[in-house]
Amino acid sequence: QVRVVESGGGLVQAGGSLRLSCTASGRISRIDAMSWYRQRPGEARELVARATNDGGVINLNSAKGRFAVSRDNAKNTVYLQMNNLRVEDTGAYLCYATGVIGGSVGGNYWGQGTQVTVSS
Repeated sequence: QVRVVESGGGLVQAGGSLRLSCTASGRISRIDAMSWYRQRPGEARELVARATNDGGVINLNSAKGRFAVSRDNAKNTVYLQMNNLRVEDTGAYLCYATGVIGGSVGGNYWGQGTQVTVSS
């Protein structure tokens, strides 16, 4: 079995920081990418950041300059450092892992998400 588990969310005031972590474990041969998505009520899930073997990229325009993504390949873990948080950053942050996972070349797994709430 494969597990993708996020942690690090919480309640923070605007201007504060949080560091999210996501670890994939179980039947994993190779992880090609680990990504962070944000889900807000009534809205489509949106890609925040993606970390591959070539490095990490912040995809969400509103997060550029404030967020950073990094990955520890040895630990199958991806991090999302979020600085200068804004109220509009509030949402559930979900991790998505793709690669040779669970015995499948095109394996892809979602975590349950970690809630980030930014107060004004």
